[in-house]
Amino acid sequence: MARDMLLEQHGASTAPYPANTKQAAGIINGVRTEVMSVSFSDKVMVTIVQGGRLAQWIHVPLDSNNPNQADQALSADSVEDGLLPLPYLTPITLLGGADPDREMLGRLYGTQIASAIATKNPADNRVVVVGLGLNTIKLDRDAFFDIMELVLKCI
Repeated sequence: MARDMLLEQHGASTAPYPANTKQAAGIINGVRTEVMSVSFSDKVMVTIVQGGRLAQWIHVPLDSNNPNQADQALSADSVEDGLLPLPYLTPITLLGGADPDREMLGRLYGTQIASAIATKNPADNRVVVVGLGLNTIKLDRDAFFDIMELVLKCI
């Protein structure tokens, strides 16, 4: 009780601790790939790691100044459109995007992961932070879908 009063005096709020964390792992293109998501009250952090490293960080705000955001999230005309990333999401590389190919791949994963989170919960307006540590920046369709399958198990 005293702790809660102290937090209120300093303008802090209590949040569930520890943060909700989920993990999944698999072998993708012969490389062990680990995915972890940590859900904070203001952010969702997703890391995709191969070889124990993180080389790039991207953040994607889920909120938008677009008044039709909810309509866009819910109005897929076909199953194929439902697989496309949401058009209002804007990924921003925080660290590690000096190479144009790495930048593109990071934006692709950031947008797809944020789209999956926003589609799952359209009212979610947190920021998605994605940490990537892929051994290769070569875009491979099968590897992309395998990684996204691991991510979907965690979000």
